[in-house]
Amino acid sequence: MAAGHTVGLLYPGYAAEDDFPRLALRLGPGVRLPVVHTSVGEDAHRVDALLDLGGEDRLAAGVPELGQLGVDAVVWACTSGSFVFGWAGAAEQAASLSRLAGVPATSTSFAFVAAARSLDLQRVAVAATYPQDVAEHFAKFLGAGGIEVVSLTSRGIVTAAEVGRLGRDQVLELAAANDHRDAEALLLPDTAMHTVAWLDELEARLGKPVLTANQVSAWHGLRLAGNQATAEGAGTLFRTLRQPVAGPARSMDRVEEAFRR
Repeated sequence: MAAGHTVGLLYPGYAAEDDFPRLALRLGPGVRLPVVHTSVGEDAHRVDALLDLGGEDRLAAGVPELGQLGVDAVVWACTSGSFVFGWAGAAEQAASLSRLAGVPATSTSFAFVAAARSLDLQRVAVAATYPQDVAEHFAKFLGAGGIEVVSLTSRGIVTAAEVGRLGRDQVLELAAANDHRDAEALLLPDTAMHTVAWLDELEARLGKPVLTANQVSAWHGLRLAGNQATAEGAGTLFRTLRQPVAGPARSMDRVEEAFRR
């Protein structure tokens, strides 16, 4: 993989942030995925708490540390803390982060849409750990990006801390039990859930691409930074060379325009 690409991950609290150094090892010595933790008011998969979690002040507080890391792109590595703002609100959230950091920025919610488009996916199943009402916000966000959700299931877990404690067998079972025959891929949307160690195993179990939150976050950040190389051991997404959804830009405007094409 090309040298010199550093993607900074703004990550809320502590749950599955160790997925990122694990993934960086698989992607090669030229990739750095440092994590900067943002503050958390209430650890709850509840809309009001998630709107607070993704607030501009919380994200802005992490920008100075990102600047010291010399990042090429920034990812707000929180799916629920971005999609609850809706498409336009999440675009402004990422654009504001890009202005503050001075580099391209995205969020995990946009990363899912970008990854699905890169793999030419039109119909997906979603196996969410969130409560049902929060999961429905994600399905609506995907729909705004032109991705049809043929099946949406909810595990109903309220806190990120609990999601972070799910182990291999539980993650594999969550995926296998909630796939759908009409879906071209399965999406696991929570960045609080460990998945990187089992990406290829998940896909072998289902026989189709599986997109997970921490995987797509790193992938989209690297693509926005200009890194187009492929890698083994990180799922179909990283094995497949496609044109980027949008090249490096200092806001989400061009990315959003590309999604709408």
